[in-house]
Amino acid sequence: MPVNARDRTVLGRFPGVTLGEVEEAEEEEEEDQGERGGCCRWMRQVCPGLFRQPEVDDITDTEMTGVDEEEKPEGGGSEKPQGGDQHEAHILKVNSVDLMSEQSKQNRKEHHTDLYDGDDLILRRGQTFLMWLNLSRPFDPTTDKLHLELKTVDELQDDRWEAKIVKEEGDRVQLSVNSIPTAVIGSYRLSVVTSGLEAELTSIHQPADNIYMLFNPWCEDDAVFMDEEEARKEYVLNDIGRLYYGTEQQIGARTWNFGQFSGGMLASCLFVLEKSGTPASGWGSPVNIVRVVSAMINSPDDAGVVEGNWSGDYSDGTSPGAWSGSVEILNNYHEGGGTPVRYGQCWVFSGVTTTVLRCLGIPTRSVTNFSSAHDTDVSLTTDVYLDENLDPLDSLNVDSIWNFHVWNDCWMSRPDLPAGMGGWQAVDATPQETSQGTFRCGPAPLAALRSGQVYLQHDCPFVFAEVNSDKIYWQRNLDGTFTQIHNEKHIVGHHISTKAVGSDERSDITHLYKQPEGSEEERIAVETASRYGSKPETYSAPSVEDVSVQVTLDGDGPLMGSDAELSITFTNGSSEQRSVFLHSQVAVMYYTGVHKATLRRDRTEVDLPPDSVTSVEWTLLYETYQGQLIDQAALMLTLSGRVSQTQQVLATQFSFRLRTPDLLIKPIGKAVVGKMMKVEISFTNPLPHALKAVMLRTEGLGLLSIRKIAVGDVASQASFSQVENIVPTLAGPRKLLASLDCEELTQVQGVVSILVEE
Repeated sequence: MPVNARDRTVLGRFPGVTLGEVEEAEEEEEEDQGERGGCCRWMRQVCPGLFRQPEVDDITDTEMTGVDEEEKPEGGGSEKPQGGDQHEAHILKVNSVDLMSEQSKQNRKEHHTDLYDGDDLILRRGQTFLMWLNLSRPFDPTTDKLHLELKTVDELQDDRWEAKIVKEEGDRVQLSVNSIPTAVIGSYRLSVVTSGLEAELTSIHQPADNIYMLFNPWCEDDAVFMDEEEARKEYVLNDIGRLYYGTEQQIGARTWNFGQFSGGMLASCLFVLEKSGTPASGWGSPVNIVRVVSAMINSPDDAGVVEGNWSGDYSDGTSPGAWSGSVEILNNYHEGGGTPVRYGQCWVFSGVTTTVLRCLGIPTRSVTNFSSAHDTDVSLTTDVYLDENLDPLDSLNVDSIWNFHVWNDCWMSRPDLPAGMGGWQAVDATPQETSQGTFRCGPAPLAALRSGQVYLQHDCPFVFAEVNSDKIYWQRNLDGTFTQIHNEKHIVGHHISTKAVGSDERSDITHLYKQPEGSEEERIAVETASRYGSKPETYSAPSVEDVSVQVTLDGDGPLMGSDAELSITFTNGSSEQRSVFLHSQVAVMYYTGVHKATLRRDRTEVDLPPDSVTSVEWTLLYETYQGQLIDQAALMLTLSGRVSQTQQVLATQFSFRLRTPDLLIKPIGKAVVGKMMKVEISFTNPLPHALKAVMLRTEGLGLLSIRKIAVGDVASQASFSQVENIVPTLAGPRKLLASLDCEELTQVQGVVSILVEE
């Protein structure tokens, strides 16, 4: 029998009406809305003849009555209990509730939540679930009423659920309940209340376990619905992924354990939402949730999960490069009562964001943008200021271009925006600029970014500048004003990368963020966007461009500990002789684009024959950068110059990193659940000096928990080998991760795939 459930308080409930009284009951509900506090509507069980009209102040009574007599299975009844007070014995009581919540049971499997650790009832909204009520006697639809109360921590929005009794077995009844696809996510407390027409007493039973409600990408009416099963497996169910780093010429990859199904993760993720202090009544919208998570993953202004640190000194915490997963971070935050975990940088913020949002049911992926601009003044350009001698003005050069920046894409509809803005949305939890007074960013629709519609929310101007701003060079005049002297149009937003669906390959998704570089469509998008920035007249000044300069890198680039060699190539497109007076400067740089120290400056004159291509070799000795590098081992070469004959200005910047070797991981023996096996981890120090106080960190979902191993000092060019015992706990394809942590050498990781047999 169908149930039209509505609530009358801040509780989610199931009041009963007769089948013929549905319309009357709905009218009564509308009349009583003011009395009942405008709460979320839940369901009324439709059942003949047994609707008790509530008093005006009886706002907590909701009821679900049983099936029609003709729907009762044969032999379903039994005699009423005898002995004691006959009136009391007749009262229907709930002895126990079976939520069918075990991982192996139907509810968890059908809701795609059987991967979550533990036996709580974890559901996805907009989908039916089953539960058994064990009663003190058989259910009698002519006299009995059942009330289901589902209560969250806050008032719920007005809407309707559905439920019905689907089976009766003696003193047991089975209910089928269907939540609404806009239900608030989070923890619900379930109570079952029984009553009868003649009984003054009520029996209340509260199961020990809560019900957890998540977003549902499998439900067509949910805002996060995805219609491709392989995509859902990747962006919701996959608990391990790849994060990309480096430069656009040297893209590195590291494996990251998202671990959203691990023990304690769901509780930790809901704790993050609770710590935000936002009303739970807004937790039904994925837009709201990602705004909250974007703010809460970083620590400034709200004591969020991870404290950022780009100083290179991590002595009072953990180096950002040492983390290889989110589980330890989120568990530490939860167990610490909300104390930010030290330390993180952009890939850590992104990895933790992916964990939280996938855990809550929002399809999410980590995304890396190479040559990622940081626009500080909403000009939608990256501005470089030079003095009269073409030297950089450090006090004004607050915009920067990060070698790489890692953020997230989340999948959802956007009914708050014009049609076509749904799908992937950019969300950034790294604290860079504030949005509505808080360090957060997004969700910004990729469709809006691609077309330059930066006036749409949220934070489209900032993300657009990251991926498609032009780099504008300004020279100071004698009167203190500035003139635009050069414009680099193709310097920002390259090789935007994420892990491919169903494999560990890198997928280039640049086309989702911007039109093809240099195309007319791309130029239109840039100029459209610039009109909404703080410098709308930027593109009015023409420039002369018959000479160009480009920096290139051979192969995969230089290794850490060796000399770095680059090529500077000039192209003279004119039919006349040209000469360039070139300034070059190389600096150590944080991957965010912030300079740490200048290593070398040079000035030279280069002659360019007509219609020619001229290359100049540029070398940086190891002795020059030794001891100066930090974290990502990143360097930036800045070139600026003027063509003597035409006064054309040339300017470009080229970022590169020094490659580090991998940890080698070798499984020894067969991998079988419950049986010990060995793995060997080895590494060779590539530097001409020793590594001090080396630590190894290993982890692998289904293989072993996080383990820290003190290696000690490793001499120059020396190797070490470490053998570890592991006992697999889960069958199937697994990955074992290892990372090396020391001050002298960072970003050293390793991963191996292990197939575990039952």
